[in-house]
Amino acid sequence: MDAICRDCGARQDTGRGGPPGRCAACASPRILAHNELHALAIAHIDCDAFYASVEKRNRPQLADKPVIVGGQRRGVVAACCYIARLKGVHSAMPMFQAKKACPDAVIIPPDMELYRKVGRQIRDLMLGVTPLVEPLSVDEAFLDLSGTERLHGGSPAETLVGLIERIENEIGVTASVGLSHNKFLAKLASDMDKPRGFQIIGRSETLGTLRPMPVEAIWGVGKALRAKLLRDGIKTIGQLAGCGEDDLIKRYGVIGGRLAHLSRGHDGRPVNPHGNAKSVSAETTFSRNIKSLSALSGRLWPLCETVARRLKARNLAAKTVTLKLKTSGFRILTRSHSLASPTQLAEVLFRSARPLLQKEADGRAFRLIGIGASGFADAADADLPDLLDSRLETYAKIENAIDSVRRKFGAPAIKKGRSLLGE
Repeated sequence: MDAICRDCGARQDTGRGGPPGRCAACASPRILAHNELHALAIAHIDCDAFYASVEKRNRPQLADKPVIVGGQRRGVVAACCYIARLKGVHSAMPMFQAKKACPDAVIIPPDMELYRKVGRQIRDLMLGVTPLVEPLSVDEAFLDLSGTERLHGGSPAETLVGLIERIENEIGVTASVGLSHNKFLAKLASDMDKPRGFQIIGRSETLGTLRPMPVEAIWGVGKALRAKLLRDGIKTIGQLAGCGEDDLIKRYGVIGGRLAHLSRGHDGRPVNPHGNAKSVSAETTFSRNIKSLSALSGRLWPLCETVARRLKARNLAAKTVTLKLKTSGFRILTRSHSLASPTQLAEVLFRSARPLLQKEADGRAFRLIGIGASGFADAADADLPDLLDSRLETYAKIENAIDSVRRKFGAPAIKKGRSLLGE
């Protein structure tokens, strides 16, 4: 059995039947041993409680305290540290429930710009070991390290040990690794051992590992699909694997074919360094419920500006605009509108979403509003001159001028009047 030390990276002598209890070089007990240790190359890296970890890094006095990142009075938990999790706190929990579960928690409002900055630093370290990095979010990604042995002088597993050590020492946060022979299993593995974990699922053990797992362990099986599977008597991945692919497609449609493949550990998707983002969005939770259409519109506008900025940064344009609202009773409403042509402009996003908002702002109180853009197209096709609507060219000129001022003097330097309605 092959083995390496997860702290110093030294290969371990396993000639006497099994991995040593401690590293021969540094005496660390964190020994990683597996029969396929040096034969696997697809990894999933996920930072541990990322937002909370960044906050603790910046405030060492909070190291041993429960930390929750989220809205102070309203909203939901964006992230929490493992100490808070032991008290029953979890992501997406309403903040009032989180406070009841962990009344001594330190609550910190999220600083997304800081988290993105740290995420970019981590991404740069990942790109230093392989160009095949597929981001899933600001703090997690797939990596394909196939063929990097000669470049780094070691197997992918050894390279990953060094990468995680650099993330901890240079960035100041911890991360967990899943290593396997495809993306589905790598992500599954990284969730099995947290925090500071390194889990491996080899080819020979794939079916044995999957068989007893609940069906919801499969990526993409949410509450609705899980309920359907349970109604049909399918509780485990092993039971799912025992069903024929044609039968699963007949029962559950196209996703039935996906379930058939994943339940057997098959996943042919390559690691795509360009990512697979399907939408760009922004939302905000109010400190107090809002009923007024004008006040809601004022809150909507800066979100449209944020989404437009993100579209431009990614060189994307969108053909579908989606409005999101959450009522005072926590009911989520989404309403969408398809554009005649793709856009990158905040003005177009706002003018498409506002009629949707007008229909819903019927006196009900809302606690959250959001805007999303999807149906991506190339930026070169965005906001082309329209002979039937000369306003589009005017919108583009005004927005380009605003962008230019902000690049030079910062975002607060200039605002449109409608944004003041939400203040």
